[in-house]
Amino acid sequence: MNVHRQIAPQTCERTVLAVPGMHCAGCMSKIERGLADVPGIASARVNLSARMVTVDHDRKMSDRDLVGALENIGFEAQPRHNEFERNPSAVKPLLAPLAVAAFAAMNVMLLSVSVWSGAEGSTRELFHWISAAIAVPAVAFAGRPFFSSAWSALRKRRTNMDVPISIGVVIATGLSVYETVVGGADAWFDGALMLLTFLLAGRVLDAMMRDRARRGVDALLAQAPQGAMVIGADGTPQWMAADAIEVGMTIRVAAGERLAADGDIIAGGSRFDQSLLTGESAPVAAASGDGVFAGTLNLDSPVDVVVTGTGQDTTLAEIARLMEASAQDRSKYVRLADRAARLYAPAVHSLAALTVIGWLIAGAGVYHALVYGVAVLIITCPCALGLAVPVAQVVASGSLLRAGVMVKDGSAFERLAKIDRALFDKTGTLTCGQALPDPAVMASLPDDAANIAYALASHSRHPLSRGIVRALASRASAVTIEQVAERPGEGVFGTFEGEPVALRRPQDAGGSAVELQIGSRPAVLIPFADRLRPDARVALDRLSQDGVVSSILSGDNAAAVAEVARELTLTAQAKASPQDKQEAIGRQRASGHTVLMVGDGLNDGPALAAADVSMAPGGASEVGLQAADFVFVQDSLLAVPRAVKTARATMRVVKQNFALAITYNVFAVPLAMAGMVTPLIAAVAMSGSSLLVIGNSLRLARAAR
Repeated sequence: MNVHRQIAPQTCERTVLAVPGMHCAGCMSKIERGLADVPGIASARVNLSARMVTVDHDRKMSDRDLVGALENIGFEAQPRHNEFERNPSAVKPLLAPLAVAAFAAMNVMLLSVSVWSGAEGSTRELFHWISAAIAVPAVAFAGRPFFSSAWSALRKRRTNMDVPISIGVVIATGLSVYETVVGGADAWFDGALMLLTFLLAGRVLDAMMRDRARRGVDALLAQAPQGAMVIGADGTPQWMAADAIEVGMTIRVAAGERLAADGDIIAGGSRFDQSLLTGESAPVAAASGDGVFAGTLNLDSPVDVVVTGTGQDTTLAEIARLMEASAQDRSKYVRLADRAARLYAPAVHSLAALTVIGWLIAGAGVYHALVYGVAVLIITCPCALGLAVPVAQVVASGSLLRAGVMVKDGSAFERLAKIDRALFDKTGTLTCGQALPDPAVMASLPDDAANIAYALASHSRHPLSRGIVRALASRASAVTIEQVAERPGEGVFGTFEGEPVALRRPQDAGGSAVELQIGSRPAVLIPFADRLRPDARVALDRLSQDGVVSSILSGDNAAAVAEVARELTLTAQAKASPQDKQEAIGRQRASGHTVLMVGDGLNDGPALAAADVSMAPGGASEVGLQAADFVFVQDSLLAVPRAVKTARATMRVVKQNFALAITYNVFAVPLAMAGMVTPLIAAVAMSGSSLLVIGNSLRLARAAR
């Protein structure tokens, strides 16, 4: 759930804030509910994985106002002026407290074993004093992450999940100190330290997982070089930092270098490794007039590139932006976890108070009543419930990312898992979206003819010429064509070793084609077609096996759509306008179906938004990319059934996580209230349930394989 308030678009501004203190669904819910009450905020979107809050607000509100609003809710925040500024790792601040808590717990446990084994009198008192000397400073240091969070909340007259945890640790430690001073038989230093150890271990594991989810964005952005060689107006090259490069400048990229910006080649030609962006290992040839992208590797020869996009406006940054947007929105499971987290503090405080009062009425002493109350406070920590959804989504998103599918909306897993209908656009979705020459004809060209065709095509910016360059890049050698001239509507002409050569428009060929003429040799007709994506038939068969019925919903002409429909044995609707597509999806949904729309074009944006869940290829239009829930950057269409399979596995794990968390509380709380659980056992049980949920979610790491 995002908070929404009507503010005129022209007066609205977006600010991203880092909130390092967020660590569970309860924090998410508290921030969003708190910001909903702040005048001037139009909407707020929380990304728990990145520990960020994106706020759309009135321009009159400053960064200080937003930071103050979050401080009033109980969370420290800092503005992120760079959209991709890396958040400090949440793991490092927790390592020292975890090490101290674990080391102290082990030592105190050794002393406690001696006491449990029957040490009495002065020996037992000495062990208790030694335990106190170790435990009290260790609790004060290792408990700081919880104590500071709880104090921040209480200071604002609010509560959070760290409040009962802190109360439990402080009371357990205080009772233990009291027992040590008066020479009592029992002390619970080991329980307090074990609680902190397991809680910190769970948070470290959770933080490591979130860092792993963020690592993909960091690795992607790290591929962009720090600068480039810029060619001045007088032709003098000068190295310039990436953040100083501007649109319109010309950069020279040597073989073996990565591009620092997006641009169009204006001189030279080469092959580029675009696996960073597309996941495909095959090099892509590019010549004068072709676009190239930041982060891609120039493999063969130097090129001059006029810059069209820098910094956050590059294709690389856009892909990183899509990855960063992967977050858990409010599915019904997250809403359930939020409700539980919201009720946690008052419910646990009430149960603990009832436990203490009940045992006092039953005749127990104040000490034992407080011990049982502390056990209730500790054992009911809802971390397992709060982690049930986000951890599964984070792990599944990382698995899909490694498979070439970026998740823009974590709540879409729930919707994708339910689909029974899939509608595909044709051009650019079922097909590659670009005209390619017939591979059989290209393979049959003699080497000298291939070299001439490649050289002629490299002088043209026509899409068919670019297709020939791409097709021949791996086999053609450079030859020199003289007197090259391109005639609009006719082709490219020149001479080679005194003979006329040409790539020209055929006189009577149907469809898209070019004719290669070399001297007096017979002309070679090279037909072009928009090829199906690799594995399209296999992908559709897998969807069918998973109970998903597929069909084509395209704006292309009937003949072109019918040809693809016959090849893939699908039903199809052709010449569909954006409104027609929306209406078709509406009819499917009205019939009770859950619809997946897969499309890439500008006219697919409304359909992508209207469907229950949507996917787009990485080469889609800006509208398509913004509207889609998932983006796949590989050529193969297998990304679609792979995402469906992963979504269904994710929801199975989410349900298992809820079952584990609920079952744990059903059995643990009555035992604690009945006095059958010590604070030590409560600490182990509570932390164990969280680790169990995290471990169960980690099974999704290979779900997309």
